[in-house]
Amino acid sequence: MKPDFSPMTKGELRAYVIAHPDDKTAFHAFVDRFSAEASPETFDIPNSNTEIQDVEILIKQKLE
Repeated sequence: MKPDFSPMTKGELRAYVIAHPDDKTAFHAFVDRFSAEASPETFDIPNSNTEIQDVEILIKQKLE
């Protein structure tokens, strides 16, 4: 009998997927949940060293 993944928290679902690596239904539920909550924002690829440095600064700021 498969558990109901919908009431699980992200952490619980992640733990279940790790504990049951062959459960493809659980894996798909995990990917669907995280894909649905992902930001639709996209970014262009940096074209110069300056742009790369700017991106690194933005990432560090976001992590703080």
